Amino acid sequence: MKRLLTLFSLTLLYLYHARAQEKIILLNEGMWQADNGRLSYFEDGSIVSNQWFRDSNGMKLGDTPNDIIQINDTLIAIAINWSNIVQFITPDGKAVAATEDIPNNRRLCSDGEYVYVTSYGHECETIEGTVYFDKGFVAKIDISTFKVVATCEVGYEPEGIALYEGHLFVANTGGYAFEEGHEFETTVNIINAGTMTVEKTIDTGVSNLYGEMSQSERYLCINSPGDYYEVSPCGLIFDCKKALDNEDCVVVFDYPATYNTTTLDGKFFAVGSSFSYLTGEYEFSQLTIDPREMIETGGESGLSESLPGTLKADFMSMSQPYGIYVNPYTGYIYGSDAGSFEGAGYLYQWSPEGQLLGKHKVYINPGHFLALPPDGHYDGIGNIAQPQVADYHSAYDLQGRRIGNISQFKKGTIYIKDGKKTLYNR
Repeated sequence: MKRLLTLFSLTLLYLYHARAQEKIILLNEGMWQADNGRLSYFEDGSIVSNQWFRDSNGMKLGDTPNDIIQINDTLIAIAINWSNIVQFITPDGKAVAATEDIPNNRRLCSDGEYVYVTSYGHECETIEGTVYFDKGFVAKIDISTFKVVATCEVGYEPEGIALYEGHLFVANTGGYAFEEGHEFETTVNIINAGTMTVEKTIDTGVSNLYGEMSQSERYLCINSPGDYYEVSPCGLIFDCKKALDNEDCVVVFDYPATYNTTTLDGKFFAVGSSFSYLTGEYEFSQLTIDPREMIETGGESGLSESLPGTLKADFMSMSQPYGIYVNPYTGYIYGSDAGSFEGAGYLYQWSPEGQLLGKHKVYINPGHFLALPPDGHYDGIGNIAQPQVADYHSAYDLQGRRIGNISQFKKGTIYIKDGKKTLYNR
């Protein structure tokens, strides 16, 4: 019996290695107004293609793409900023449709039926005609028709967007303050996703809420680059539940979180990039953030100036860090280096423990990541933090399906926990 169990386990291990576990779509922004955005496709240690969208469709992706999300098993959305479209593709890269006339679109989120996209623009084409806005807006796209069915005006130049308990949380920047006659924004709008109306506006006291915004269940990690002159950059943790309950919901920390991602255990990794026009120089920082602890202690604890393994040293060796990402299915870590912003960038891969596994040449300004599920089945895991349950969080079977209780396994079964293969011996 012992020999049979050993053979069974070895067979499972072989099947695990035979199947693609690491499948990453990397969104390369290209150069603004050059119409040269691209998708790179990375699988199990190598770049399959640095023009994946063109390979799959025989046409360009568009001008300056800046966000990518998975909606369901069959659909992925890409916000293409300067082309004024949201492009929809299948997980194998095939173009399905494009929602047009959402000018200067920025960031995406989805509930599986609708896609919500922020826009710096002042008008949008909807099923009822053209709608005009004094400030920025959020558009709601019905994925059954790929039409904009509703909009909601928010602050000037809205950026990050997240969904929690039927509400959209939108971080505003006011990033065009230098040319549009208004100040930098300090607010997060809370929108009822059903009615597309603003229910609350939270003043964070922090200006220019710009860039990546990661979500760990009820917590958001938001960056502020300051004003690039006198106002220093910083980051903040925003508690969506406390905001809905009219409680204090913001903790500010003295480091930017320019590029941030959610980890398997519900924390955030952040790489900060500070730039000043006064000095013309960049400064970089690396952080691990426990949002629950930050909120509960009012920022007294929960922040560490470190990343696992060699990540900190590897990011410090880059010319221009441009992204960080944790595969929510396996725990493998990815980062990108934009280099000169004008030539080829690089994709880095680390093990879940932070061991550098490889560096791969990609395209211009590689900044946004999407992991495809190992078995091709998407269950929304990329938008949900792992449960904080000792011994059971972050556990998956070899088909990539999340497991609530590993005790259901038979002795000798291999499963994945915290991004590592584990043999069940109980």
